[in-house]
Amino acid sequence: MRSTPFRLALSFGLFFILAFLIAGLVAYGLMKRELARSLDVSIQDTYSVVASTFSSNDLEDLVAAVSTYSALKPPEDQVFLLLDSKGEKLAGNVHAARIEPGLSTIPTALLGLKEGDPIRVMAGSVGGNSLVVGQSYREIDRIEQIALMSFSWASIIIVAAMVFGGTLLASRTQRRLDAIERTMIEVSAGNLARRIPIRGNGDDIDVVSTHMNEALARLSGLVEGMRQVSADIAHDLKTPLNRLGLTIEQSLQRLDEARDVEDLMLDARDEIAGINATFEALLRISQIEAGARKTRFKTINLWEIMASVAEIYTGVAEDSMQTLTLAPLVAGPCMINGDRELLTQLFVNLVENAITHCPAGTTIIMSLADDAHVYRACVSDSGPGIPEAERELVFRRLYRLDKSRTTPGNGLGLSLVKAIADLHAARVTLDDNRPGLQVALYFPRI
Repeated sequence: MRSTPFRLALSFGLFFILAFLIAGLVAYGLMKRELARSLDVSIQDTYSVVASTFSSNDLEDLVAAVSTYSALKPPEDQVFLLLDSKGEKLAGNVHAARIEPGLSTIPTALLGLKEGDPIRVMAGSVGGNSLVVGQSYREIDRIEQIALMSFSWASIIIVAAMVFGGTLLASRTQRRLDAIERTMIEVSAGNLARRIPIRGNGDDIDVVSTHMNEALARLSGLVEGMRQVSADIAHDLKTPLNRLGLTIEQSLQRLDEARDVEDLMLDARDEIAGINATFEALLRISQIEAGARKTRFKTINLWEIMASVAEIYTGVAEDSMQTLTLAPLVAGPCMINGDRELLTQLFVNLVENAITHCPAGTTIIMSLADDAHVYRACVSDSGPGIPEAERELVFRRLYRLDKSRTTPGNGLGLSLVKAIADLHAARVTLDDNRPGLQVALYFPRI
């Protein structure tokens, strides 16, 4: 009884039974009224047939007709009575009785019959004589009893089916809810890889379970990202902090020797600036992943952002003896919902990565295509590329390829790109450009 699915099934079953009872009572009332009307019609028809046998000044045919009909059925089922003008019985199967003209219901005792179902009678005058034709309610009562018995058995079967079906459905639903509960208990105990089983039938529990699994996957990724960031910070910032400490020690020694320490102070300032830049980038990624910047979303033209970045960095690429080109515009504006500043930062990071990590003579191409229901924005280069085994790893915070550790950077450029893409519901992929690397982003259209 503490199970919500069972209580819902029970409540629905009780509501169904109540509706069934109301519908049954209405149907029973209509049936009873129809049977009573049919009985009156039958009595009136019989009365008319018997009365039609009377002709002027000829009572014998009427008496014979009443006598014939009286012999067909016992008086407990059908009543016939013919009285003369003085109230004397001329024919019939019951005792003489004064009955008001028209349709009426009388007790059996009034007609001299043993106690039983009341009699529905039609009384009237035929040639100065009183004719009474009646019929017992016995047949109607028998039909009503059959209907009530059928209705009772149907109610019992429905109640049993409701309890059995409710228990079965509730137990199946409860098992699924128990699976969700066990999953959440394991997750709270630290097993972030646990997921809720999905039936695949697309019902509401499957939909909720799918969303919960997505939330758990997101939570697992964030926790893993925190662990990875903690480890990477401890590993990657250890070197600049050690260098900073060594610089300070050397400065102190020079001070003792009364020597110039300006160059060492400048090195220390650069190290501190690098460390601050790393922490600022980490903080910005965290803010973006929290979704706070979604309040600044507006309808913007993606092509304009890419064109402005290409215009700014064309000269930078030329200074590095590289070529940066922007592919021709797709037909029509490419409108999306987004944050202009963040999207500009995204393409700046991609272009700067290509310029920084590619040798002289590299060609860098920015392009935008209308691909079905998405816009496909690409930044491609003809440089050394990224090994396939490391293409997912480069999105981790502070992760750097071995060959790029000699170049400036903190390993957060592509992490920031991934965070901005996720905020804009865009999918980002790294593919082989043969040669080089192609970074493709798929933005949903509006």
